[in-house]
Parts: sequence; structure tokens; C-alpha cells
Amino acid sequence: MGAAGLGLQGVARMDKGKNGLSYAQAGVDIDAGNALVEAIKPAAKATARPGVMSGLGGFGALFDLKGAGYSDPILVAATDGVGTKLRIAIDTGHLDTIGIDLVAMCVNDLVCQGAEPLFFLDYFATGKLDVAAATRIITGIAEGCRRSGCALIGGETAEMPGMYEAKDFDLAGFAVGAMERGQDLPAGVQAGDVLLGLASDGVHSNGYSLVRKIVERTGLAWDAPAPFADESLGAALLAPTRLYVKPALAAIRAGGVHALAHITGGGLTENLPRVLPEGLGADIDLASWALPPVFAWLANEGGLDQAEMLKTFNSGIGMVLVVAPDQAEALRTLLLAEGETVHTLGHVSQGAGMRYSGALA
Repeated sequence: MGAAGLGLQGVARMDKGKNGLSYAQAGVDIDAGNALVEAIKPAAKATARPGVMSGLGGFGALFDLKGAGYSDPILVAATDGVGTKLRIAIDTGHLDTIGIDLVAMCVNDLVCQGAEPLFFLDYFATGKLDVAAATRIITGIAEGCRRSGCALIGGETAEMPGMYEAKDFDLAGFAVGAMERGQDLPAGVQAGDVLLGLASDGVHSNGYSLVRKIVERTGLAWDAPAPFADESLGAALLAPTRLYVKPALAAIRAGGVHALAHITGGGLTENLPRVLPEGLGADIDLASWALPPVFAWLANEGGLDQAEMLKTFNSGIGMVLVVAPDQAEALRTLLLAEGETVHTLGHVSQGAGMRYSGALA
């Protein structure tokens, strides 16, 4: 008899007189996980694009760069989460758009490198797998992928009792993109370049620990009418992060784009300098766009000064393009045609640092 047989006999003797346990009794339902995979397959399939070689269900996912049209590609990878905005989604039950946030936080970063997002993988962890709720969340991820031309080709669902409360969950995303060698950004940024700001769709996915603290101070419930919008407070604050991928790629391909900055945690103050060469800074006219109502409300209720707003939130500008002066107007027209709201914020200037004029209003 082989060792395996001896092992099983030993287990049988150890279990004698004890009630048998199952993984399900420990809180993990494999059948529910299988049901979720089947439920999300149509949504994932709808994100297919040239280069995809395999669907969900394998131990890994395959992607053909030549099939995607690249001859000498450089890969670019990004990973991110949604932060404590998840807490609002969990507490309100509004689960349909949080997946869009997850995708946007990754692919908006990728395009800043000059890369086209190609495929996406998600990690979803929860205390107790609710197939219907998880399907809504992952369908949102698939929608974000579809809108950005990115294929959802795999992921991981982890049921982790004891790590999360039953309805709690966490999300992480992983995106991979590509560009032809020598086309990476930033490149060619110089003094005099024009700064084009693309409007945000709200708070996006940063600063929510402060947002939640401000809401707590007001005493408002998530289902109360939002003081700044015609919907509930929870729904208004869950407006998904805007996906800038397709307009940004169109601008890059048109020529004249030297850099892009995704305005996330750290706001304009921290993110724009990341794409500026040493010795260069930016002059920005804060009167060149209107502060959206949600930010005016947060500033008022939280007693936040202008410096805090510009360093914590996007304050109405979700992406900045640094462009050649002689192509700024053509690129502005292109971005408007792509559906973006475009503001000419200022220009790159000599001397490191952010220099603001005017006031947020």
C-alpha cells in the first residue's frame, strides 16, 4: 500500500467519533464562486478586443500583442483600488458603478504614460459571497473596461470569513497596456506649453476618508437629499470616476501632447509636477474653471481652505494635458468633439513649483 493510502487511513482514524466538517461550514462556498463565474461570463465576453486569446476559467489569461496590432511594443502596468469610497457603496447598496471606478483608477494612469490599455484583471474579496451583489460589482468592472477599450480577461474572487464582515468587500484592479517603442510620455515638455484641463465627474475615487468625516459632521444620512444635487447624498457621492482613455488616446495620436497628469490623491498640487522636468513649474489661473457644487459644499461644510482643496481633491479637473502651444487650439477642439469639457488652465513656466492665481469659486 502506498503512502497515500496510509495517509487516508490515518485521517479516518483521527476523524472517528467526530462530526465531519466541510469548507462550506467554514464559511467558503465553492459552488457560489462557480455560479459567479458563469454569471459574469457574458459581461466579460462583451469586453473582448483584438489580442484576446482565452476567456475566463483558466489558470491564466493569454493575450497576443501582435494580434492587437503592435510590432515593437513596450508594456505598461498599473494597479489601484477604490479606497474608502467602497464604504459608501457597501452602506448604501449602490453597487453598480463602483467597478467603473476601479477600472478608471488604473487605465487613466496607464494612458498618462502614452499607453493604450489592453487588458484588465480584478481582485474581489468578501466575507460572504453574495452572487447577485458580486455580479453587479463585476458587471460594473466590465462596463468600465468596455468604455476604455480594455478586455476583462481574468480575476480572482476570494471568500474570506473572519477577515471581512459578511457584506463587506474590497476591490483591487490590475491593468496592462502597450505602446510602440519610443512613444512613451512625458516627452518634450518645455516652458510655454499649454495646460488643458478636462473636467471631472465629481470627487472620483480620492479623498473619501475626508468626505466621510465631513458627512459625519453634518449628521446627514446617505439617503438624505444631497444639498448640491437632485439625488440622494450617497448616490451623488458615488458618481463614478470619469474614463479619459479614448479622448486622451485620440489627442496623443493627433500629435502635440507632451504629457498627461491624472489628478487623483494629491490633487493638482501634487500630480501635475510629476510630469514636469526638473526646473519647470506651472502657472495656473484658478478662475479658468468653476468649482463644481459638490466641492463647494465639501469646502464649506469641512471648513477647508483653498490649499487643502487643491491638495486633497481634483476640485473639478480630472486630467491635465500638457500640449505644444501651436497645437493647443486644435487639440482643444478635438477633445470637445470627443465629449470632454475643456478648460485652458495656464502654462508651463520656468522655475519649479505650482503658482496659482485667482481663486477657486
